[in-house]
This record gives sequence, C-alpha cells and structure tokens, in this order.
Amino acid sequence: MTLKQPTRLFDFPRYQLQNSPLPDALTTKYDGKWNKVSTQQYVEWSEQISRALVEMGVQRDEKIALISSTNRYEWNIMDMGILQAGAVNVPVYPTISSEDYNYIFNDAEVTYCFVSDRELYDKVIAIKDKVPTLKEIFIFNEEKGIRNWREVLEIGKDNKNQPELERRMEAVKNEDLATLIYTSGTTGKPKGVMLSHNNLVSNVIDSGPRVPVFQGAKALSFLPVCHVFERMLTYLYIYNGIPIYFAESIDKIGDNIREVQPEIFAAVPRLLEKVYDKIIAKGNELSGIKRGLFFWAVSLGEKFDPETNSGLYNFKLGIARKLIFSKWQEALGGKVEAIVSGGAALNPKLNAVFSAAGFNVQEGYGLTETSPVIAVNGPDWDMKKIGTVGEPIRNVEVKIAEDGEVLCKGPNVMMGYYKQTEKTAEVLDNDGWFHTGDIGEVVDGRYLKITDRKKEMFKTSGGKYVAPQIIENKMKESRFIEQIMVIGEGEKHPAAIIQPDFEFLKSWATHKGIKFSDEKDLVSKTEVHDRIMEDVEQKNQSFGHSEQIKKIALCADLWSVDAGHLTPKLSLKRRNIMSLYKDEYEQIFGHSPSR
Repeated sequence: MTLKQPTRLFDFPRYQLQNSPLPDALTTKYDGKWNKVSTQQYVEWSEQISRALVEMGVQRDEKIALISSTNRYEWNIMDMGILQAGAVNVPVYPTISSEDYNYIFNDAEVTYCFVSDRELYDKVIAIKDKVPTLKEIFIFNEEKGIRNWREVLEIGKDNKNQPELERRMEAVKNEDLATLIYTSGTTGKPKGVMLSHNNLVSNVIDSGPRVPVFQGAKALSFLPVCHVFERMLTYLYIYNGIPIYFAESIDKIGDNIREVQPEIFAAVPRLLEKVYDKIIAKGNELSGIKRGLFFWAVSLGEKFDPETNSGLYNFKLGIARKLIFSKWQEALGGKVEAIVSGGAALNPKLNAVFSAAGFNVQEGYGLTETSPVIAVNGPDWDMKKIGTVGEPIRNVEVKIAEDGEVLCKGPNVMMGYYKQTEKTAEVLDNDGWFHTGDIGEVVDGRYLKITDRKKEMFKTSGGKYVAPQIIENKMKESRFIEQIMVIGEGEKHPAAIIQPDFEFLKSWATHKGIKFSDEKDLVSKTEVHDRIMEDVEQKNQSFGHSEQIKKIALCADLWSVDAGHLTPKLSLKRRNIMSLYKDEYEQIFGHSPSR
C-alpha cells in the first residue's frame, strides 16, 4: 500500500520510504568520507527529534531556528523533526549580521536554536541575553562544552510519547504555517515570510513536470538550504526518490561534482559565470591549433539557438561537442542532465554556450514569497526559450500589470509577512494577486521574461527610464568585469561602478607589461580604465543612446556578502554599494549621491 499524495512537508520522507526507499537518501562528507543516511534512518531520526522536542516542552507553532554554514543531513532531519512536532522552522542565513540575528530571533520569538559549528554558536551566544525566549543552543559538530544535537536524538529514543507525537502530526493541516523565512532584503529590516505546508508542497508537485527525473540519478546540493530555492528542490528530490549529496563547501564544489557525478544540481548565475570563466582561463593557456579550436567552439556556442540553427550549424556543433565540449562535460562529472538556474537573471549568451555544450540549463524565476517557483523552463526545447524564465508552472497564474509589473496568483503565494499586515497588504491585493516588484513581459504568448526590478529602474534628468539589470547583465559578458552597478538616477546619463575580474585583469596586465603592486594600484592605471571602457562602449551598442554608460569608476575591493556588497543570494545591495563608493560617484558626476 502506497502513501497518498503528500499534503504536508513531513509526508515527503514517508512517501519516499513507501515508494522508493534509498540507502543514500541524504549523504554528507565528513573527514574525507561520505556518510549516508538511508530513507529508513531519515524517517526514524526525524521521529526521534520530534519526540525529543515534545519531551522538551516544545508547543505547537513554537519557533525553532536552524543555522548551518554548509548543507548537511542534520539540517534536513531537524527540519522534519520540527515540523512533525507542530512547530515552525525558522531557517537563518549564516552570513547575516549579529544585528539581524538579534532582530530575527526576537521577532520570531525563537525558543531553541541548532547551529552547525563553533563560529555560528559564538555568533548566537553573543545575542542570547538579548533574546528572552531563547532557552538553549545545540550544535551539529562535536565541540567540548557545547550541547550536541545528538543529545536531542538520544532523548527521542524513548518512544513513550509516540501517541502524543502522532496526535500532533495528525493535527497539522496543509494550510498551517510550516516555516518563517526572513528575506535578506537590500534595504530595511528583514521581513518574515510565512509559508504554509501547502505553499511548499504544491510548489514541489506543480514544478515536478518541468524537472527531468532520472532512474538512478543523484543530486548535488550546495546552494544554501536556508534559502527557499534550494530547500524546495531538496523536497522535490525526496519526492522523486533522488539521493541528495551535500557538497562540502563552495570551494570544493568542483571536486565534489567530479566525485559524486550528479545528474542534477541547482546553481545561481554567478556560479555558472565563475565556472565559465575558469573554462575560458584554461582555453587561454592553450596554444596553436588547440587554442584555435577551443575558441572556435566557444564562438559557435554563443550563436546557439535551436529555433534558427541550420543543418550546417548543427554539423559544426557536433564536431565542437566531440572535440571541445565533451571535456567541459567531464569537468562537471560527465553525467549532468539538468542544471536549474535561479536567484537572478542568467545571461542569455552564457545560457547559449552551456546549451551548445550539451548542458540542459533550466532557468526559472520566483521569490521567497512564492515558495519560490513561478515559472521555469522545461527540459526539452519545445518547453524552453533562452532569454526567458519559461512558462508558469501548473496551477500558477501570471499576468502583466499596466505598468509592466509581474503579478502572480496560486497555491504557492505566501500566507503573508509575519506581524506585518500593512506590508502584506502592499504586495497582496484583495483578489489574491501577489505583486512581485519585477518588470516583465510575455514572449511568444507563452514564456515569461523578466527585465528588471521595479524599484531599481530609474530616470535620468532627461526623463528617460533606465533598467540597470539588463545593462549589468550585458556588461558582465566582458572578461574584465566581475561585478557592476549601473548608477545615474536624476543625472544626465548612466554610469557604472565596476569591480574588475582581478584574476583575468592581472593576467592581461602582466601580458601587456603593465607593472602594478596591488589591486588598488592596478585599477588606477589609465591603460586599465581605457581597456575596460573599450569593452563597455562595445556592449553599449546593444542599448539606446539614453541607456548607454558614459563613464565608469573602477574599485579595488572584491564585492562579497561579508563586506556588505551582496545579499546572500548574491544580488547587489545597491544602497550599500552607493554608500561605500561615494568618492567614485563624485568622481563621475562631480557631486555626492546625496546632493
């Protein structure tokens, strides 16, 4: 007898247990060895956690925080354990400030917290006295003097309160609050997005037809599971009986991919850009005919378009795949069948090159508030179009408002913002339409295309609208540009603050005989400024005169989450960047940005 269709998140492991039990449902690498948790263990340990939480006095709707520096099976087991006890999982980004930790813990009234390592423990213990509801902090790693999560597992071995747990589980309905996810927003305090079991379960099931499912496939998970994109995908893998292997760290993704040889993984565009940059760097090390063939294949890939590819093009592509692109496949484990891209806009040219190389890149779109998927490209070309985020998924409606804003309606739309009814009313109208804040259009009557964030568009002094994300995406096609922010609101023309790709720039400067001592010295060189401006002017040709970047300023810093340039999703923190580079702004426009 098989379990009926899941309606609550903790139904997914049980569904897998009855339909496709795995010896390696969840696998994490510790001390050089992959540690596997079977589906059976996953279900049993989750129940132990639930029984322990009940024994510890955790009540229905109580908030429990999970914080981990890397994805690992303990997080997933805790997730299910919390939900089965009728409590609410509050996943927290590990990299946010102590001030944000303090705000989130107090806003959610967190009672227990589970962290992965000593660094995060110290971060939470520093605010513990400021959070009156916080009773205890547990850690996943073994650390002397700190309570370990296995103590909780041990408490749950006693099954005397199993009847109470079963009553709790039975009482959880699909419309009940499951998780409280605080958005990392670029401005202001984080908002707690309330997602029900049904929000996430429906998104998993309705996204399912878009993601290819392979017999015997493995998934590699490395995007932060505290973010709803990776979290929803882990539920999707569980639902489809796909083993999940958790990468050790961002730095070791390449090694882990070659070791695990996954068929599917999710990525943000920035990561795909870095993979591409490394491939191109390898190509630059070649010489003679090998170098010529490499860049011939890349140039061919950039022109890839299944709607217009000719027979001659496909013949050439077959040669390129055999001689060049097959090596790209090997570098990513040799078995990749699907790369799900989300979190930000993917450069169409990058998508074309990866598609030409034989990778099935499926770009999608959504927000935390929509659990997250609104639309996603399918695995086959009759369900996919480069430059778009695909068609809306099943049971989700999309319409474009008069001002171009994308509106969404469906079972995936959040319950609201926690304790913020006014902010909820700003984005969720009386007819149930969620206002995404993104500007978009429908292409070919089917595919959704996102062009920019509504709040990020600005007007020049001449009254012309500028959509910065489109321009930034185009400019990042330059090998010289790692990060870029277009500026110019209320000014005569757009300009840009640029963080160069220092690895490539240093190689170029050395080749040109330009001497420099460090990054600051390098970006001050006139030759460097002029060469990057040359690329900018070339890419300006894709835009109207009023949208073209007229001036640039180069910065010597590496933009990062920790330094405040980027959100954990790697989106630009525009207000922060503007504040950090007031001098550069003044250098461009002759006055400070706050005139």
